[in-house]
Amino acid sequence: MAMRNSRFLLFLLAGLLLLGLAVWSARTLPTSEGRPFDGQQAYADVVTQVAFGPRTPGSPAHAQAIAWIRAELEQAGWQVAVQETTVGGHPIRNILASRSDEPPQVILGAHYDSRLLADRDPGPGQIEPVPGANDGASGVAVLLELARSLPEDTVPVWLVFFDAEDNGQIGDWEWIMGSRVFAASLTVRPQAVVIVDMIGDADLNIYYERNSAPDLAAEIWGQAAALGYREQFIPEYRYSILDDHIPFLDLGLPAVDIIDFDYPYWHTTADTPDKVSAESLQVVGETLWHWIVGLRE
Repeated sequence: MAMRNSRFLLFLLAGLLLLGLAVWSARTLPTSEGRPFDGQQAYADVVTQVAFGPRTPGSPAHAQAIAWIRAELEQAGWQVAVQETTVGGHPIRNILASRSDEPPQVILGAHYDSRLLADRDPGPGQIEPVPGANDGASGVAVLLELARSLPEDTVPVWLVFFDAEDNGQIGDWEWIMGSRVFAASLTVRPQAVVIVDMIGDADLNIYYERNSAPDLAAEIWGQAAALGYREQFIPEYRYSILDDHIPFLDLGLPAVDIIDFDYPYWHTTADTPDKVSAESLQVVGETLWHWIVGLRE
């Protein structure tokens, strides 16, 4: 009887182990059917980026971030290309990911660089670079997790990681250099361009941005409300922001900036992962996941 019970327990434990592995795989590995967006994984991606160091253009951390983003996208089954050029003596490297050669219906964008100087820091930190946990890494993290989790049969989507967004008013740098270069080279006309920037704030308050296309914003904010995220996506206007959506608006494309600009650590050395939450990343990522999947219906 003891031997029989031992064998039964071994079979039971083996079965539970296999079940656990299956559940883990369903949550973490990309499949043709997709999987739920995982805010915890997105938060881990924020931590990874900050651990590289400030991703200031031309730095070793910047190069490391490019290689890592590319590897994560390719592992998730996306085709990746790097657009390389120079503007005003500054090298620009935008990262483009797609699943097929079809023209995109949606472009999702975020900047991956971080600012050279923490010039809003209240002390001597003003001469140090910004860690960029929320301002940069949070948007990248959401795009990467969408790359892993979106079903393959969604409408055609491009994911674009913009360089040189965040160094305006420092020397001869300008704002949104990477997205301007990318938009100028665009030969397709997507139905929507969505930028995510500074969306990891633990106290998340995302208002309508005044420059954004109102119909597209209402559509996305409506999706957030349907998921129970009305407190985080607030359908009221508050800011007018120069961000990576502007070059696409200049082309006459519907574009929206999803940004929480009520962030006291913006452009300071305190923009670190402890100011970011997996829950906020989940709110934004899950909203975009459902909005994109809903476009195929």
